[in-house]
Amino acid sequence: MCHARRDATAGAARPTRGSRPVDNFSGRRESKRVGAAFEEQALAFLRRQRMRLVARNVTCRGGEIDLVMRDADGVLVFVEVRARAGSRYGGAAASIGLHKRQRILFAARYFLSVRGSAVGPCRFDAVVFEGRRLIWLRDAFREDDG
Repeated sequence: MCHARRDATAGAARPTRGSRPVDNFSGRRESKRVGAAFEEQALAFLRRQRMRLVARNVTCRGGEIDLVMRDADGVLVFVEVRARAGSRYGGAAASIGLHKRQRILFAARYFLSVRGSAVGPCRFDAVVFEGRRLIWLRDAFREDDG
C-alpha cells in the first residue's frame, strides 16, 4: 500500500559530526529532518516556477517519491530531491542511480494506478543541491532509461 502526505513543514539546522566533513549533510539521526528541509526548499522553488503541489512523500513497499507536482502545462511531474555537501562521490545528481530510479518508477506506477488512467503526460525531474546551490534537472530520466 502506498501513502502520500499532502502537506508538512519542517525546519532543520545543519548538523555536524565532529570536524569531519559529511557528504550528505547529516548523520543518520538527522537525515530525515535535514531531508525535509531540502524538500521544503525544492517545493518553494518549484512553486515559483508555476508548479502546483499534488502530493508529497508518496511511499509504498518498494518505492518512494519526494514530490508530485503539476506544471503549468498540465504535466504530472514526479520529483526526486537529493542533497550532497560536496562532489566527492559524484554529487547529488550522480546519487540517483539505477536502483533509485527503479524505486521512483515503481512508486510512480502505483500512484498512477490509484489516481486513474486519465492522468495525462508525466515526467521525472530532480532537484539537487550541490553544496547549497539548487539545480533543477527537468526530465532527469525516463521510464525506458536503462
